Amino acid sequence: MKEKSKWLVIGSNSFSGAHCVEALLRSGSNVVGVSRSCEAHPAFLPYRWHYSGIGRFQFHQFDLNQHMAALRQLLHEFQPEYVINFAAQGMVAQSWEHPDHWYQTNVVAMVRLHEALRELEGLKRYVHVSTPEVYGSCEGLVTEDQPFNPSTPYAVSQAACDMSLVAYHQAYAFPVVFTRAANVFGLGQQLYRIIPRTILAIRTGGKLPLHGGGYSERSFIHIGDVIRGTLAIAMRGISGRVYHMATDSLISIRQLVQHICDLMEVDFDSVVEETGERLGKDKAYRLDCRRIHSELGWEAEYDLEAGLRETINWVDKHLNELKQMPWEYQHKL
Repeated sequence: MKEKSKWLVIGSNSFSGAHCVEALLRSGSNVVGVSRSCEAHPAFLPYRWHYSGIGRFQFHQFDLNQHMAALRQLLHEFQPEYVINFAAQGMVAQSWEHPDHWYQTNVVAMVRLHEALRELEGLKRYVHVSTPEVYGSCEGLVTEDQPFNPSTPYAVSQAACDMSLVAYHQAYAFPVVFTRAANVFGLGQQLYRIIPRTILAIRTGGKLPLHGGGYSERSFIHIGDVIRGTLAIAMRGISGRVYHMATDSLISIRQLVQHICDLMEVDFDSVVEETGERLGKDKAYRLDCRRIHSELGWEAEYDLEAGLRETINWVDKHLNELKQMPWEYQHKL
């Protein structure tokens, strides 16, 4: 990676965004982070755990829906060479409750952002972090040219944004690349996600709701593999292309929770309570990763069990603080 290159990380408070900031600082880059909320608790910010180069990081609290003028000014002053966008109105199930919020943030605000980025003369690459949810429920290996079949407002909003960026690339040669990763996990993840929430439920004697009995299947990939792949795509990916990141194995949510219970030596039935299935939930998708393998030499390296043990240790280290925090998703427009 080029020394002292200039990177803007949008959504730097997110799980993936915070790990990306840490990796970039470790590489010697100059990094600016933008998120709509103030910086998260240090337990969720790996760049504040063990890295001494924090002086090369600037953080700005900007909301893409409200502070576009300020963000434009920041872009003008900082002139980033690379922009990675982790920001989005996330969460699948909750998108049914306020679908207009998802379209406002993930489509309208993003188009405004892309218009601002188009004005940057020195922009070498824009990495747009998308989602496999745009494909809907699929069978067999899913390649990057799989037709979109979104089944939730969240997925529709992401698909619309991706299609807009394809048009920008074709019309303006806008230097966009897309990433679509499997379910990401690791230390520092938001507490409402399945792995940290399961660990917390076990440690505090709580109950974990298991939607539909937990029979939908997912591939879980460690955050370290995702950030390594994302930076490789930013530096060496081909503009206009989509890159998948996933492991070769699928596991049901039920099996995943069972595995965590086994590692923590507790009874599965004492932890979970089965609930109804979420509306529009995709049963499974398995991502074909041959493109990133062949073009960039990327392979997933982290073992699921090692990553789960690492995450358990992170929860235990911060347990007194984490158990005081909300475990549910906190919706913001």
